[in-house]
Amino acid sequence: MNIFHDILPPIRDNLFGYDLIIILTAIGTLAYFFFVRIHSAKVYNTIHTKGYRPDNVLDQGDVGLPSREEVKKTKDTLRKMRETSDKYYSMYANLTSIFPLLGILGTVLALIPMMQDVTNMQGNFFVALTSTLWGLVFAIFFKLLDAILAPHIDRNNRGIDDYMEKLESASRAPEVVQKPEPAVTIPEVMPE
Repeated sequence: MNIFHDILPPIRDNLFGYDLIIILTAIGTLAYFFFVRIHSAKVYNTIHTKGYRPDNVLDQGDVGLPSREEVKKTKDTLRKMRETSDKYYSMYANLTSIFPLLGILGTVLALIPMMQDVTNMQGNFFVALTSTLWGLVFAIFFKLLDAILAPHIDRNNRGIDDYMEKLESASRAPEVVQKPEPAVTIPEVMPE
């Protein structure tokens, strides 16, 4: 426990310097994680809701098979959902990768003045180490969250692919023509 007693004061002292930028960026990234996660859940619910058919395209009740226009419209909607989801996830993945860089930047910014002013070497060195610490802590934290989010995005993309395949096969299926059932003839009973 003595190590924490020695570590906590420099971290606390540097908290409102460059470390604050890293912490605020982490808070924003965490909020964005929840935004992407909510969007991913909406995409999943849209694709996997029991009985859901975008624009009733695959509903073959009395209407018959979907028209090419209906299939195209639904496929475009699915593509947009995938593009939006991929864009959001890509932005999240890029945000999470900047934390080690922010830590290194804080280290460099703290060490440069140290080369000019050797008298304040210890203070600058603590600033350098705390910014590296925060950068690594948040990089690890968001990497774990990425491990939670990535499978959801992949699952949604597979679901969209499956649904588009169903649309494609439904649009290619030959139209089923109902043949009238033969009339049942009841033999007439001849009087004897």
